[in-house]
Amino acid sequence: MSLSAIRNWVFDMDGTLTVAVHDFAAIRGALGIPPEDDILTHLAALPAAEAAAKHAWLLEHERDLALASTAATGAVELVRELAGRGCRLAILTRNARELAHVTLEAIGLADCFAVEDVLGRDEAAPKPSPDGLLKIAEAWAVAPGELVMVGDYRFDLDCGRAAGARTVLVNLPENPWPELVDWHAPDCRALRAMLG
Repeated sequence: MSLSAIRNWVFDMDGTLTVAVHDFAAIRGALGIPPEDDILTHLAALPAAEAAAKHAWLLEHERDLALASTAATGAVELVRELAGRGCRLAILTRNARELAHVTLEAIGLADCFAVEDVLGRDEAAPKPSPDGLLKIAEAWAVAPGELVMVGDYRFDLDCGRAAGARTVLVNLPENPWPELVDWHAPDCRALRAMLG
């Protein structure tokens, strides 16, 4: 299947449609999470009260980042091109859904994504779990193989592979995970050019 033939597009948000600004080392430090631990996995294993307090801190920290979001190179043009072609568009993020909406407003793309097609860490098990992609495929009544997952990190690619979807890696000049990637573009502008 060619990239231009794909009608169902799912995007990661932070670092994919936006310029990456999360300082994960600083977040881990502020929350007392070991450097090698995944933040969401660590929080999920904490006692409920401690987890709730740390999630609240994380949400406020991420809200400030969301409000100040800037679009990644070519991201707005890519999404508008796909929307103009009648493609279905969704967001699958490890961020909170409400902050995904704040971010989409900030970069001027909120009108391109239906509210129910934006899944955050509370609507689906966080990537690399395929849960979110499978939920989107079910909601759209398509096979997972008809989806493409676009992201900037291994979790996005692992999620896509586990769901049986196609994968696109963007915003990395090199492709460190060739076995997980169907298409690689250095940025969203180049990805748009690949649509033909």
